[in-house]
Amino acid sequence: MAKITESTTNRMTLRSGSTTLTLDKDSGKATMQRKMLFWALKPIEVSLSEVADVAIDAGMDRASGIEICNTMLVTRGGAAWSLAAADKKDAEATAAAMRGFLGLSH
Repeated sequence: MAKITESTTNRMTLRSGSTTLTLDKDSGKATMQRKMLFWALKPIEVSLSEVADVAIDAGMDRASGIEICNTMLVTRGGAAWSLAAADKKDAEATAAAMRGFLGLSH
């Protein structure tokens, strides 16, 4: 589900459903833009220097028994931004691309 729509040396943009995450080295910021139905919610921003990790969150849907995975951008302050993934393989690929862009090891 999470798709990289732009990837240059200074900017990476990912889209998952109605959520867009932009990592921009020129501005030094990560920006998440979300929509709720037809309304665009106020974008949230954090400095790239505040990003501590890119993790994978996996859980089981009790009703269907399907594993649900998300790619999580985790800040030093403990906040986490979530991008839905199609499956664990998609979440791992997205996380690896984000870590590579941000220069994070895992």
